[in-house]
Amino acid sequence: MSSSSNASSTATVILGSGIIGLSTAYYLSESGNTDPKSICLVDASPQLFRCASGLAGGFLAADWFAPSVAPLGALSYKLHAQLAQANNGRATWGYAHSTGISLSQDSEEEAVSGSGEDWLESGTSRAQLANHNRPWEEEGLGPEWLRRTKDATMEVISRDGTTAQIDPLRFCRWLFERCQERGVRVRYPARAMSVSRDGGGALNAVRISQDGEEVELPCTRLVITSGAWSPRVFSTLFPTATTRIPVSSLGGHSLLVRNPHFKPGELDKDVCHAVFATDTLGFSPEWFARIGGELYLAGLNSTTIPLPDPDTEVKAGDKAIEQLKACAKAMMIGVPGQEFEVLREGLCFRPVTSSGRPIVSRIADEKLGHVKTRGGAHGGVFIAAGHGAWGISHAPGTGLVLSELIEGRRPSAKIEALQLPT
Repeated sequence: MSSSSNASSTATVILGSGIIGLSTAYYLSESGNTDPKSICLVDASPQLFRCASGLAGGFLAADWFAPSVAPLGALSYKLHAQLAQANNGRATWGYAHSTGISLSQDSEEEAVSGSGEDWLESGTSRAQLANHNRPWEEEGLGPEWLRRTKDATMEVISRDGTTAQIDPLRFCRWLFERCQERGVRVRYPARAMSVSRDGGGALNAVRISQDGEEVELPCTRLVITSGAWSPRVFSTLFPTATTRIPVSSLGGHSLLVRNPHFKPGELDKDVCHAVFATDTLGFSPEWFARIGGELYLAGLNSTTIPLPDPDTEVKAGDKAIEQLKACAKAMMIGVPGQEFEVLREGLCFRPVTSSGRPIVSRIADEKLGHVKTRGGAHGGVFIAAGHGAWGISHAPGTGLVLSELIEGRRPSAKIEALQLPT
């Protein structure tokens, strides 16, 4: 199929409007080299931010990563801080420094430590990535809401200024508004159906289906940031390609509850903790305390939950939610007269890779089947997916380096190890 679009166009279509796609659109529209009005975000979901972007924990780390991912992690943490400082992030999306804690309720168990990239799929805690363990020295103190047994061991596993917390839903909404203000176009719910080529066989448009009609969006630069759905999107658009995107999905349930000890009058004094507990309840609980009196509980993951269509409403499993509620009641210290308040039940699908490393890469033409792209900054197919539980933490850095790849500029972080495998 050919298209009548202007051959000189360098329009960009970004497939996936979660936090990675939004971050890419944000930095691409900010660079000064790309007209924001030439950028179009496309998302298949009828409601944005209802999966891994909006329902995530929002924990940020600067240095909890393997060497292959460390430059991206450090860059992204710095960008999170810069965005928050410049845009009142504490009030706007709940940005605050946090303290990472490892908790063992059994004296015979050691607090979590070590390193690795496969902790998420193995069901263990990400606390093993920290490598900064030191005893909690303030006897009797700690998160006011956290229950500890007399044999419990609690260790601080983060260094000062290297971990933080946000509300990812509010952050996504802020990014979305900024992109729209600049002129970035958004289409949803819309599904990418095929790509079009010019007379020379080079990519020059993407055909989407929206509201029962097919529409062709001119573009020479195509970006896939569709999370766990990225392999499906790629194979749909490039059906003759032998390359496959090595990203799979990991379903994860979560619970957002009210902190019964939160005092609205002390919001300015509110502090954040990230608590990573050992497995005593059938999984390794992860708690993230946000400013504003919210506690986010997760850690209950499954590789057996099938990935639904992106336009399907996802309902959390009753059994998993009851397990999380039992965990919350066991680990939280209640306040007399206050009921246990659940603010939200969630199920999202994280995009994971077998290596534990995300993919942030231009896809070479030879991997696209019978589709070519224009060279340099004038065209190309790009992908960013597979961030696992670190999608929120790594989003700004990924968006920046991907925008630099798209424009043919030198990336701000070393990402050679994050290329699409051959």
